Amino acid sequence: MRAGSLSVEEEEEGQRAEWEAVVGLEIHAQVHSASKLFSSAAVTFLAPPNSCVALFDAALPGTMPVLNRRCVEAVVLTGLALGCRINRRSYFDRKHYFYADMPAGYQITQQRVPVAERGVLRVPGEWHGRERNLGITCVQLEQDSGKSLHDAAEGLTLVDLNRAGVGLMEVVTEPELTSGAEAAAAVQELQLILRTLGTCQGIMAEGHLRVDANVSIRKPGQPLGVRTEVKNLNSLRWLSRAVDFEIRRQIGLLETGGQIVNETRSFDVKLGFMPEPNLPSLVLMGDDERPMNQRQNRQGLVSVSALRALLPELPASRRSRLIRNHDLRPDLVTTLVKEDGLMEYFEEVIEVGKQDPKIVINWVMNDLLGVLNECGLSVSQSPIKPRVLAELINLQIDGIISSSVAKKVFTMMWKDNEVRSPVKIVAESGWSIICDPVQLEAACIDVIAKHPKQVELVRSGHAKVLNKFVGQVQKLLDGRGDPAQVKRILENKLLPQTGDGHCS
Repeated sequence: MRAGSLSVEEEEEGQRAEWEAVVGLEIHAQVHSASKLFSSAAVTFLAPPNSCVALFDAALPGTMPVLNRRCVEAVVLTGLALGCRINRRSYFDRKHYFYADMPAGYQITQQRVPVAERGVLRVPGEWHGRERNLGITCVQLEQDSGKSLHDAAEGLTLVDLNRAGVGLMEVVTEPELTSGAEAAAAVQELQLILRTLGTCQGIMAEGHLRVDANVSIRKPGQPLGVRTEVKNLNSLRWLSRAVDFEIRRQIGLLETGGQIVNETRSFDVKLGFMPEPNLPSLVLMGDDERPMNQRQNRQGLVSVSALRALLPELPASRRSRLIRNHDLRPDLVTTLVKEDGLMEYFEEVIEVGKQDPKIVINWVMNDLLGVLNECGLSVSQSPIKPRVLAELINLQIDGIISSSVAKKVFTMMWKDNEVRSPVKIVAESGWSIICDPVQLEAACIDVIAKHPKQVELVRSGHAKVLNKFVGQVQKLLDGRGDPAQVKRILENKLLPQTGDGHCS
């Protein structure tokens, strides 16, 4: 490369700085429900093809939709968690398209008035290093389509209707994202909220979350550009890569005189939708409100206020509380909240052991989480329960065992089929800390005698070598020596003494 010239990466970065990317997301979250949105057919992952199909799902004439209350409650809870306005009356519509995976020739969705509108998703610090709000346009209910399997060799298309009619929550964001990393961070936070609520399992590998990304670019301050849509992304990694690739593609196309083409299907309200005639408007009971008549009372309306009372502590609130109460680093708190069950584990260790949160966080993040990840286990599968870890930490804090012995006990407990008490392991193994000055002095003398050259280095002013002597003594004592006493004995024997009897 010639002096003063730019690399390909630098040229791309320079071009991108002249453009502004605008990204909005449509996130389809499968409602965690035992049955489908409008039928009693079961929702089962990896069931045999076409084994979970009711007559309505197959669009047999004369069948009618029956709305699943669980799906309604799920979308209301999700809307409340996102700070949305909940519409007491919403409507279902038919979106017509003709394809084998939708036997009726239309999808029942909510186009005119959805259940929830105008909310906010609080995305944590991975996005620009600080928490930021992403606008939520709406959260609406709709039914999923079936699955088409194309066999090119045989020239056949096979259809599995197990997924047809499964309840989906479509979460639409405002076009406020600017990169793939931001898009992935937003979806990951929504995934965490849905799991916290229990409204969606959020396993992307099983299709519980699928994302369509709408991407456009423009010069700063200019109107929005022509958008393209990247559909059916079911991985955070691929979402990030796909968005960034599309941004680069559009920039490259415009920089070379090309044009961006709208390559997604355009849904026209006038042409593509009609009110769903077989479903009445969806009516919710507002806060502090009673059914207006006997018919509504018999229907058992979903109560917004009752669902609001069921909202758990949400991820953003959890992070704020942990930082405020325990003075923990934000990055550690983000991991605590993100890993399923890890925050509860951490708090139980503190509650049982009455310990310093900063000591507990080191054990939980470095030792426990490290070995869980290595073994591919979840927090709930840990053989070491919170009360047991609290007991081990207490032994170290109380000076009964050293830090190195505490690590050995942890390893032994992890390998045991039946986890023994740390106190029992320490007693049976004879690993209690040695405080006897005679025994400690004997060990120090032994180590000093075996390392005459290092002794000379210490006495000639290389005081840092003293730490190596401490390590050697601890090795001789299997890590059981009282560190403070060992260091004091070595200083008395190796460092020059002042007139007042202290080491110089």
